[in-house]
Amino acid sequence: MMKNITREIITVIIVLLGFQLAKGQSLKASAFPDRIILTWSADPTTTQSVTWRTDTTVHKSYAQVLMEDSSPDLEKDNSGEFVALTTSLQGAEYEKANYHSATMMGLKPDQVYTYRVGDGKNWSEWFQFRTAPAKVKPFSFIYLGDAQNDIKSKWSRVIRRAFATHGDARFIVHAGDLINRSNNDNEWGEWHFGAGFINGMIPSIPSSGNHEYFRDEQKVLTLDPHWRSQYTLPENGPKGLEESVYYIDYANVRLISLNSQMIVLDSNSMKIQAEWLEGVLKNNPKQWTMITYHHPIYSTAKGRDNKEFRDLFKPLFDKYHVDLLMQGHDHTYSRGQNLPTGVSGKVGGPMYVVSVAGPKMYKIDVSPRWMDVFAENTQLFQIISVDNDKLVYTAYKASGEVFDSFSLKKTNKEKAAVFTDLKK
Repeated sequence: MMKNITREIITVIIVLLGFQLAKGQSLKASAFPDRIILTWSADPTTTQSVTWRTDTTVHKSYAQVLMEDSSPDLEKDNSGEFVALTTSLQGAEYEKANYHSATMMGLKPDQVYTYRVGDGKNWSEWFQFRTAPAKVKPFSFIYLGDAQNDIKSKWSRVIRRAFATHGDARFIVHAGDLINRSNNDNEWGEWHFGAGFINGMIPSIPSSGNHEYFRDEQKVLTLDPHWRSQYTLPENGPKGLEESVYYIDYANVRLISLNSQMIVLDSNSMKIQAEWLEGVLKNNPKQWTMITYHHPIYSTAKGRDNKEFRDLFKPLFDKYHVDLLMQGHDHTYSRGQNLPTGVSGKVGGPMYVVSVAGPKMYKIDVSPRWMDVFAENTQLFQIISVDNDKLVYTAYKASGEVFDSFSLKKTNKEKAAVFTDLKK
């Protein structure tokens, strides 16, 4: 009789949990770590940052890391233990929770490590990651456009298909609008649920979009507090824009994230970011330069043109031979090169791409169309591979079918890369 009652209680709990997830709600925080995500805040060759969530009963947490040697004896010592910095999110608009951030330092380049996070009693599972190489060698990464809506239901399959297509990707670029409603903890819960263990294995490089912003009681444009709590990112951007404007050097690539929401809505921020960007581009020792931001400087929809953004930033992209611009916002797919007058050309120059990973879709209604390749009503992900002086870009549909592909060949850092269409 007792066994039957216990079984019934367990069944009810499982049903309730399943119902909660089915409704798209995030599970309540507990003493056990969740929403574990890798990012970088320093040199990817020798460090790795990790952030996670618990309830507010956990005030002190740790990250433990050791070089992977395939032995199950992972708890043999705590020499690679790092104390986490803890911050709180408490408010009616999001769940009361603590976020813990640690940067694992003193690592060796191009090595597989295993790590876990916890409070000394409640630990996560052991995850793996690989540090960046100190020397130039081939690698690939994933680029995703907006997730935004129906994240758990319809976006999750796209990031999982991207991982299944190239599980050895070195990082994932998110081009803004990761959620739909700023300050909504349930939506952040869906986003973390959708990526699951992928976030704990492959570092994320997120760029903020308009849906990560809200206006506070004083009508000040404000970035969702979740952003800096759940992501540990470089603070090498302009003052006041730390962790939303930054750059990371990986192998022979400099990858830059701009905050286009502040660019299009704040003229002072636009100038500050342009000045900062020129310094980062001018003093760039890397062979390839890629930039991600949310609002396209060439839109696929009427009424969404960002002329001021384009007029100030495009000359910098051209002057310093930026190779690839990874954008979102327009909820379509489009790709075009150079665009000296707003019409695509083959002269050579920056490659502009707009993509969407989530299910929210818009129509393409600009004329003349600036793009060489475009699509509507299609969820996609992109795999970008860099092998010394050659870059191969491939856009995949959610089904895994190749939709678009091209290569760029770098003959000289001071010149635009040579383009070849690989899909024709």
